[in-house]
Amino acid sequence: MINLLFFSALTNVFAQKTGINQYNTVWTSQSKNSSESMPCGGGDVGLNVWVENGDLLFYVARSGTFDHNNTVLKLGRIRLKLAPNPFSEGATFKQELVLDKGQVEITGTRAGLSAKITVWVDVFRPVIHIAVSSNQAVKAEAAFESWRHVDRITKGKENNANSYKWAPQGEVKTLKDSIQFTDDAVLFYHRNGAERSVFDVTVQQQGLDSVKNQLFNPLANLTFGGRFSGKGLKPAGTYRGKYLDTDFQGWKLVSQTASRQHELVLHLHTDQAVSVVDWHQGLEAEIKEAATSAKTAQHQTENWWNDYWQKSYIYIDAPADSPEWQVARNYQLFRYMLGCNAFGKYPTKFNGGLFTFDPSLTDSTMKFTPDFRNWGGGIHTAQNQRLVYWPMLKSGDWDLMKPQFDFYRNLLKTAELRTAVYWQHKGASFTEQIENFGLPNSAEYGWKRPVGYDKGMEYNAWLEYEWDTVLEFCLMMLETERYAGKDITGDIPFIESCLTFFNEHYQHLAKRRGSKAFDGENKLVLYPGSAAETYKMTYNATSTVSALRTVLTRLLELPGGYLTSEKRAAWKQMLDRIPPISFRDFDGHPTIAPAKLWERINNVETPQLYSVFPWGIYGIGKPGLDTAINTYRYDKDALKFRSHVGWKQDNIFAARLGLTDEAARLTLLKLANAGRRFPAFWGPGFDWTPDHNWGGSGMIGLQEMLLQADGKKIYLFPAWPKTWDVHVKLHAPYNTTVEAVLKNGKLESLIVTPESRRGDVVNLLPPTP
Repeated sequence: MINLLFFSALTNVFAQKTGINQYNTVWTSQSKNSSESMPCGGGDVGLNVWVENGDLLFYVARSGTFDHNNTVLKLGRIRLKLAPNPFSEGATFKQELVLDKGQVEITGTRAGLSAKITVWVDVFRPVIHIAVSSNQAVKAEAAFESWRHVDRITKGKENNANSYKWAPQGEVKTLKDSIQFTDDAVLFYHRNGAERSVFDVTVQQQGLDSVKNQLFNPLANLTFGGRFSGKGLKPAGTYRGKYLDTDFQGWKLVSQTASRQHELVLHLHTDQAVSVVDWHQGLEAEIKEAATSAKTAQHQTENWWNDYWQKSYIYIDAPADSPEWQVARNYQLFRYMLGCNAFGKYPTKFNGGLFTFDPSLTDSTMKFTPDFRNWGGGIHTAQNQRLVYWPMLKSGDWDLMKPQFDFYRNLLKTAELRTAVYWQHKGASFTEQIENFGLPNSAEYGWKRPVGYDKGMEYNAWLEYEWDTVLEFCLMMLETERYAGKDITGDIPFIESCLTFFNEHYQHLAKRRGSKAFDGENKLVLYPGSAAETYKMTYNATSTVSALRTVLTRLLELPGGYLTSEKRAAWKQMLDRIPPISFRDFDGHPTIAPAKLWERINNVETPQLYSVFPWGIYGIGKPGLDTAINTYRYDKDALKFRSHVGWKQDNIFAARLGLTDEAARLTLLKLANAGRRFPAFWGPGFDWTPDHNWGGSGMIGLQEMLLQADGKKIYLFPAWPKTWDVHVKLHAPYNTTVEAVLKNGKLESLIVTPESRRGDVVNLLPPTP
């Protein structure tokens, strides 16, 4: 019997996990601090979970929790202690992110006492669950901890977390929350009340008071918080403490009797409530609606995560923790983090998403509260946000794109009003460094502006005339129609308005300079322009030319019914007026130029290759591929700017161009372990930790190595090393999935759904000698 038990234990220890759970993250020691936390979430809620000195702790974040300064505020921190404590010094310990269930499981054993804590978030309701089971009765002490028990004045770099950045207009203050015991729970909320918000300041700065009541304002009366309680727990007073750089106050709940089972729950609620009473009523309504048993809700959540992992996957068959294995594992871990904001009211932010932690653990000079993230809370930098959302097409996560599309849908009227007020023509003008209310960030817009400077313009060396990043989101909308067959009728006015802006604005600018709206070839004159943030004051920037050409082409390719014949004719006329891409030569090698002309270089992007990705004008099987490859190999700026860090896209360019060795080299760097305890907490890169545009660009590049699409044609393994065994399932246009198994350099299995699309698949693996 002893031998059988021993054999069974060994079998459990060495059991080979397959599928998504081969990438579960497992720790066998406790964490030193919040930077060694593990993500957990669902719906639109994210937690950073860790165990430190025997206490379970987690930060609580939710999509859209903006204060009046446009800082994304965390809701607070939960702390749980058990007595006697199976996690105290000397305990055996295990913490595991269980991907197929979307939960964190923590087990500990000490002196015969063992316990398991399961932390999970309901995907369909804003509810966090903590379940404790133990082999002996224990008492639970749970606390809600907040550093916003007092008002806090923010100064210097700390204002990088809000919309004032380096240019605060007077004193900037993070206001305290309302926190109190009520019945047997802790009730807490933060409310944007009568105080002057950054929305008010920005509208006045940018001369839009005459249309203020027509502008989208997501900050007014926004109230967010929740209720923390536990079965059999009662209030037990407050306490003060300090975690790292930040003092806090805790509101403690203690179990009255010891038990082998404890259940704690945190209900959240966010609303632009007219009054606090209305918010309370909304919270109570949500609590009633979430009255489904925890077991049923957990089953629903696990089913959602199971379905999520079945939609697509990339499993690289390599020795555990080898560089190739890490690439696939970290791809899946980052996709998990994206799935935690599947139903958010706001998109997953590029600069940390829902999973930021104490900032001094990223930059030791930034001894600020856990609310801090660099590059703002309400600011959505489009150049960065796009990389978070492009990979969702091939992963089949089209529903996750809704928060990002809604962000722009909500701002359409504001963007059109900007154009009408400033230039008296039509079209939606979206700038870079855009706020969640649709206006340029006030600091980036510039407070010290020359007299008479165009009020529609950002007075900013990096951002001036950078309008075209919105066109990537237009293309994403169009691609959901092609990939998933989604009805995008409601998005056509948005796409058309964005195109109208370019059509009308550049004629407007040309007529201000002279008597003609077009050049000698009857083409639009895209001047002044900008090729990303890098080539400034451009004439016919390649990134803009490519964007307009591709979006117009895809718009005209939509099935009948989306556009009237009159509109088709108008958009065809605009397409005919888009100027050609420009070229330059390096040592006899013709390459794509970043623009026809430019005045200066301001950043380190490579927008000449945006014609490869995202715009797809050059690529495998297309004319001019050799010129695009020359650009990658010989363009001196492209070579100087090459990197895998942060939002760099060189891995994607290499994959799109079929440069297998380069794509593999950069992908191994891009998706390598992050250097933090959780391997997908990359950064800060150019932004913050965890760097979500680092992860997104890594996902895109890996997908493009495996599968590319051009119209109906599907290229399989266009930049994939034959020596990397892989089992892959990805999505292609026209409701198509491709599942393939490559082993020992040979395609062992290919499943194309629907089967009628099999003839469109081209296997680009080099033949085996």
